[in-house]
Amino acid sequence: MPGDNASKALIDSLNGLLADYFALYIKTKNFHWHVAGPQFHDLHLLFDTQATELFALTDVVAERVRKNGGLTLTSVGAVGAKSAIADDDRTGVDAMTMVRVLRDDNVTLVERIRAAKAAAGEAGDNATDGMSDDWTDQAQQRVWFLTQILGG
Repeated sequence: MPGDNASKALIDSLNGLLADYFALYIKTKNFHWHVAGPQFHDLHLLFDTQATELFALTDVVAERVRKNGGLTLTSVGAVGAKSAIADDDRTGVDAMTMVRVLRDDNVTLVERIRAAKAAAGEAGDNATDGMSDDWTDQAQQRVWFLTQILGG
């Protein structure tokens, strides 16, 4: 039977992942709103699609925290404190720099999902363990798309 420490570690890992999803959602929307240049149309749509995917998972991850007996993040400050995704307040970023930044952040997200999956295994949370495979696949697809835009 998993111990209390394993459950606490899982809740902490899931809240970190929740923070990352929120932070990456906001960054992706920022780039969606501010992208410019010859690939504007395609990147504007891609960033919006990716932001929608990210936001959709915030509730799913938060509910995993609650189902494991934990409390979720409660504010923008809590998101900032827990996220491994750095803020980016710039509005005049070159389109390919945006793509590169989002690609790298999604790579970080994959690592954080894998950490949550490992914590779920330690805590005996089969549901989170299984769901994290889908989350990983979605993040890897974003990485793949963004990498291909950069030329592979």
